[in-house]
Amino acid sequence: MTGIRHWTVDVYVGEDDGQTYAEAALSDDAGNHVLGTGRATLSPDDVDVPEIGDEIAVGRALANLGHRLLNAAARDMEHVTHERARLRS
Repeated sequence: MTGIRHWTVDVYVGEDDGQTYAEAALSDDAGNHVLGTGRATLSPDDVDVPEIGDEIAVGRALANLGHRLLNAAARDMEHVTHERARLRS
């Protein structure tokens, strides 16, 4: 191993117009930033448990962040190899 890099993910959760909104903001030690977002909406038939809305919105934001990272890696691979990259989840 040549060295350890430090990446940080900050998660922000809030509510807006009856929806829970989350952002997962990744920063690496090279100054790059990637943002994932997610939302959760309470069904009128469900009991309002804010923690569940938070979990859904944050889970979606982290999943979105993961997809964005994989897409960035694929673009970087294509730039280096000049060939189409195919990544499996």
